[in-house]
Amino acid sequence: MTADTTPDRAPLRSWLPGFLALGVIWGSSFLFIKVGVAELHPLHLTLYRVATGAVTLLVVLAVLRDRLPREPRVWAHLVVVAAFGVALPFTLFGFGEQRVESMLAGIWNATTPLIVLPLAVLVFRTERLTVRRAIGLGLGFAGVLVVLGVWEGVGGSHFTGQLMCLGAAACYGVAIPYQKKFIAGSSYSGLSLSAAQLLVATAQLALVAPLVAGAPPVPTGLSAKVVASVLALGALGTGLAFVINLRNIRVAGASTASTVTYLIPVFAVLVGAVVLGERMNWHQPVGALVVLLGVAVAQGMLGRRRAASVPAAATRPAVPAGR
Repeated sequence: MTADTTPDRAPLRSWLPGFLALGVIWGSSFLFIKVGVAELHPLHLTLYRVATGAVTLLVVLAVLRDRLPREPRVWAHLVVVAAFGVALPFTLFGFGEQRVESMLAGIWNATTPLIVLPLAVLVFRTERLTVRRAIGLGLGFAGVLVVLGVWEGVGGSHFTGQLMCLGAAACYGVAIPYQKKFIAGSSYSGLSLSAAQLLVATAQLALVAPLVAGAPPVPTGLSAKVVASVLALGALGTGLAFVINLRNIRVAGASTASTVTYLIPVFAVLVGAVVLGERMNWHQPVGALVVLLGVAVAQGMLGRRRAASVPAAATRPAVPAGR
């Protein structure tokens, strides 16, 4: 993704509908995961949704007359990005949502930028640690402890499920700076890289899923709501959402588009409460607010407006936020 070069005063009506639609789609993804794992092993759910997303983006590629990457070096790097940016986090969210509420998984997804930053600074050397970012990280870490409710003690399946969701966010923390360092400078479009990443992830899952979870069930044997959830996760959450996000970046600029990060947990909580009747302890939404405050401080969203690249939770440069 490119830096924000869009004028600050883009008409609100030109990008707000797509912006809100993106928050709804990505925020609702955690509901669809919850529905899917009721009948599917998390690996099978991930395999089906990634394959559906790959087909969707291949169709978009064909319509736009774009093409997949041709360089072996790019495909080699995509093996790493596909594993840490798609296969592992999608599966971990599935395992996590077998143990925790979908709304809580949406909150944990919002911690992604806080995990990206230290890895980008210390491991990949693509960012610099400033005082502002350090303060944001400190606030975010405090918010994580509040969400976990560490004063209540640790252990149990619910706590394990939260750690799995945090592990999924940590996977994004590896994939995003890795991609920025080794792939972002290539000449291929974001759509091309996204389609390639999903193809690689589909191949990885097709090899691993049968070994770990057995042969995937025949789709015709699944309930209509599970099939609809898989299609929504793949076609909407990856295909359509990617196109909408690219348009938001082009019309409103990357800085404005990136603020969808703050809408995703809001919609995840609303959808989980309304559709599934889920409830949270008081400290989970409070901790989520502290986390989002930390993200805002770390990304410089408070105070003066500045150009920025779209953060992890808003777009995975090669794949939309792996919701």
